[in-house]
Amino acid sequence: MKILFLDESGDHNLSIIDPAYPLFVLGGIIVDLEYAEKVMEPALTAFKEEIFGTADMILHTADITRNRNGFECLKDVAVRSRFYDHLNRLMAELEYKVVACVVRKEEHLQRYGVAALDPYMLSLDILVERFCMEIGNVQNGGMIIAEKRGGLLDRQMELAWINLKVQGTQFMQAKDIRHRIQALHLRGKKENIAGLQLADLVVSPIGRKVLGKETREDWNIIERKFRRSWNGRVDGYGLVVLPK
Repeated sequence: MKILFLDESGDHNLSIIDPAYPLFVLGGIIVDLEYAEKVMEPALTAFKEEIFGTADMILHTADITRNRNGFECLKDVAVRSRFYDHLNRLMAELEYKVVACVVRKEEHLQRYGVAALDPYMLSLDILVERFCMEIGNVQNGGMIIAEKRGGLLDRQMELAWINLKVQGTQFMQAKDIRHRIQALHLRGKKENIAGLQLADLVVSPIGRKVLGKETREDWNIIERKFRRSWNGRVDGYGLVVLPK
């Protein structure tokens, strides 16, 4: 079975557009369940124990960037350098495929006005389509695990998933979604799930790249991991930027 671990970067709310980050990114990684359990989880645990002396740390981009919530030690230049060297090596060595949808919020609003779809729900449709294509015609061949967003947003997510199973998407019929994807589960950050933490580490560099900001080594790794077409194309297969 294949698992799609999902996380987000930016605010999905179209009434709030941060000029410094006017995007919403929904993305993550596709990985085989057995690989996630037997290789990915132990590898991330070993990495944390080596760097921090404990496996209880939750890798979260915002905390890492701001040296907070347990990552205060990264203020030390040598520790930070060692952390990123090891993390980049781990992300490069692990086997997974990256998928993401980026919504440019201002352009999305300008094009569709009051009819503009919620960026999270729009992106979810796109990624469910790609995940179904990745699974192929396999009954219960996949599962989606997304990070909890809290209260109302979680209920909206659950309703959106029900709608996908009833209505389908532009390019994937509802019966095919029901056939291929077993379930969508929401999990909390504190559950310390390796796949969700890797999904978190993937989405921000994608947003930076689409914004035209300076890229780092993490982007170079992610770029090599994108889901691709048979002839190596990423656009539309591993990465979708909207509006087109």
